[in-house]
Amino acid sequence: MANPAPAYKRILLKLSGESLLGKLSYGIDFESARSVAREVKEVHGLGVQVAIMIGGGNIFRGKQGIDAGMDRAAADQMGLLATVINGIALQEALEQEGLFSRHVSAVEIKALAEPFIRRRVIRHLDKGRVVIFSAGIGSPYFTTDTAAALRALEIKAQVILKATKVDGVYSADPMLDKKARKYAEISYLDVIKKGLKVMDSTAISLCKDNSLPIVVFNLNKKGNIRKAVLGQQVGTWVRS
Repeated sequence: MANPAPAYKRILLKLSGESLLGKLSYGIDFESARSVAREVKEVHGLGVQVAIMIGGGNIFRGKQGIDAGMDRAAADQMGLLATVINGIALQEALEQEGLFSRHVSAVEIKALAEPFIRRRVIRHLDKGRVVIFSAGIGSPYFTTDTAAALRALEIKAQVILKATKVDGVYSADPMLDKKARKYAEISYLDVIKKGLKVMDSTAISLCKDNSLPIVVFNLNKKGNIRKAVLGQQVGTWVRS
């Protein structure tokens, strides 16, 4: 039986560092990384080109340093390096699952990752390699959400798939407010106006200005990445 046709040729998957935590309170649970890799392998097998932007919150967040009295730029730089560690782990997980991959860092670390060169990245994708982006855009004050939006636009991805711990976008934190309402679809403007914690306002504005849709879904439910790639209703759609 033939595979169903995917709705997109090229996607950018935004993963938080917490997606690699598993049952740990800190660091990397490699089996969780392997689980993500298996999900990626499934959509890659549909002929979809996959780029991944990885966060670093399982190791270090810039906010931790700021709260401890560090300068914002220095704290953010530490957070960027945490994403590089996650990028190495994710690349290893992907390759153990039989996927060719390239780790691309916005901070130059020649021994560990390639530098970001847009045409080279697109070439990797065209050749069927999974591309992992780490270190955000390489600068402090910019989140990995903003980096995901920027890289998605640069590589001409057709959608951002934002994997989270919840099954979509809610009117309030569903963990704290039992009356929180889940949106099946919401506009970029409403996300900004309502102050919803989907992606930061810079990332949302970039997506809005370039009509780049975002799908927010629960990564912990097996098969959700595949459903999103097939254009099926999963999580919450953010678009015009």
